[in-house]
Amino acid sequence: MNRMLILSYTRRNSMNNSLKITLTISITICFITLLGAAVTPDTDQYYGAMEPFIPTVPTISFNDTPVQYAEVNGVTLGYREFGSGEPLLMIEGFGATMDNWGESFIGILSSKYHVYTYDHRGMGYSSDGDVAPSMTQYADDAAALMSALGHERMHVYGASMGSSISQQLVIDHPDRVWKLILDSNTYSVLIPETKALHDVIETVASNLSEPQGLRNEAEANLKWNGSFEGLSGIDNDVMLVVGTDDVLTPDKVSLQIAGRINGSWLVRFKGLPHTGYHKAPIQYGQNALNFLAMNESPM
Repeated sequence: MNRMLILSYTRRNSMNNSLKITLTISITICFITLLGAAVTPDTDQYYGAMEPFIPTVPTISFNDTPVQYAEVNGVTLGYREFGSGEPLLMIEGFGATMDNWGESFIGILSSKYHVYTYDHRGMGYSSDGDVAPSMTQYADDAAALMSALGHERMHVYGASMGSSISQQLVIDHPDRVWKLILDSNTYSVLIPETKALHDVIETVASNLSEPQGLRNEAEANLKWNGSFEGLSGIDNDVMLVVGTDDVLTPDKVSLQIAGRINGSWLVRFKGLPHTGYHKAPIQYGQNALNFLAMNESPM
């Protein structure tokens, strides 16, 4: 018996009004059918339905894919690559390594794109530097990695802390980012809405038994001034993705971010938690492919 995944699609137009578009995504034939549109300044939510069609997921293996290395900003970053096509850089979250993305999710993305996963400095296969990194440093590392991989610009998918790094990346290096997908988002861990996340990060930062790379990530989050002021200057094509049951970065924070980025899309998966691609890799993967393939010319 198939279960319907309920989605909320919102697009913010250049007048900062909410453009409410009724969309039905057909995963079976991989296209978006536009059913209607109305300007709704007081609301920005519409729930459509997504049938969880199970496609043939390309088979990939993290263990069988060799780790390669790139010299970036005084450290060595470990990375893997999958598929072919336009380049897509995956920026992972707090405490994660590139082994944590999930093979089904990366397999779907790599069916259409040349996907790169990597470990932040001090994590996984990557070496650490002499100075504790900042969120700006992590963003600079991502930009420098693009160059080391031979690309002037790339699509970017950032999840959780990776979303925060991606926001800083597109603010500091807008010409390096093609299309941007932000998943499980906040513009700061210091805001009241992300208290649960803040408590986790603060606990890790103060625990001397935790690995130094993980504590460095925690400290960088706590010291980050946030991206809120810079969001309104983003001109790149952006889609935000969040689960409605995300208790670490609640969906209302993604709504705030979407309201600051003109022309951005907000997709909410009903009933899914933080970094919902772990629970629904096919739906999240197909959603990303739809956005990356979409003509984002002004409406």
